[in-house]
Amino acid sequence: MVSNPCSILNFEVKILKITLFFALWSSLFSQKGPPRNTTEKEEYLFSGTGFFIKNRKPYSDYDAKKWFKDAFYYQKKGDIGKALSLYEKFSKRRSDAVVVIDSKKIKVGPESLLQAAKIREEKGDWSKSFSHLKLIAKAYTDYDFEVIADYLLNISEKLAREKLPKKWGVIPRFRSGTQDRLRFNEIVEIARGPKYAPRALMILAEISIKDNKEEEAIDALERLINLYPDHFLSEKAYFQLAQIYEGLVSGPNYDQGATLKALNFYEDYLILYKLPPVKDRHESSKDYLVRIESFKTRKELAEKGRSKMRSTLSKSKLEVGKYVENYGKYFITRWRELGNLPATQFYNEAITIAPESEAAREAEELIQNFQN
Repeated sequence: MVSNPCSILNFEVKILKITLFFALWSSLFSQKGPPRNTTEKEEYLFSGTGFFIKNRKPYSDYDAKKWFKDAFYYQKKGDIGKALSLYEKFSKRRSDAVVVIDSKKIKVGPESLLQAAKIREEKGDWSKSFSHLKLIAKAYTDYDFEVIADYLLNISEKLAREKLPKKWGVIPRFRSGTQDRLRFNEIVEIARGPKYAPRALMILAEISIKDNKEEEAIDALERLINLYPDHFLSEKAYFQLAQIYEGLVSGPNYDQGATLKALNFYEDYLILYKLPPVKDRHESSKDYLVRIESFKTRKELAEKGRSKMRSTLSKSKLEVGKYVENYGKYFITRWRELGNLPATQFYNEAITIAPESEAAREAEELIQNFQN
């Protein structure tokens, strides 16, 4: 059977027309691509409504006000399920509507998300509560930021430290260390400044230590002391950095990079913090008194840690000196001419680093043997 060339050509033309039609439709109505202005950037924080094509344009004021009033009414009546359903509509699209209830002006969009976050927290869905609060902080920057930042920190701490409530009272929820660390990193970005970011960085570091993520803990603590050196938490950050590096020390016979780091942080800590940092204006008197007691404990541990790191480093120098004394002739040029000088140099370093240590006493005896 021979195909008709004209029919094949017509079929190809039809296919081409259909393809062009869908390409034009996509270019006209698709919302992909970079936003053109600040309003559109804020719109893109919302998930949007619709199936194939997402509509992220703000809700009409009429619809937004009606839904909020209905949700407010249901919540007051105790029908929390219906209220939550209406409040969470505002997690999909933005609303800048303002409604007056009991002579009080209320911003519909952020207030709906705040109420949804509170309901989710009561239901034990703390992760969803955090998502709603984060959306308020990012999309509604003119809303009461301090309230939202406090709430974000409290929810994140609960997620990281407390036992998670069961879903529907039956299905257990499991903690995710990765998600916990991500949440605190997000708070640091959202709430930059000395009131919230240092606390978020400290909690991030503590969670990372708990999860054996030392590199992430070091990163968080270094950001704290570099970005907020005058904050009272910097004192604790120096101490924790020293302890993390001390935990990475393998002993005198191994690389001493971690030992030197730990020693430097212990010494910086003891030099910088002869006295505890003064009371912060955001700190309660009770928290301040607890911190003073903790500072005393940290200072004692820092002195012990410094002594221990000096002893380890001194022992390492001693071991290197012994190796050079016994095997230096195999790799040191002019070893006959130099004699015991290279080993003596390491022994002297061992004595200088920690004069009261056992390694220093042994090094002194070995130097004495050379002189005899």
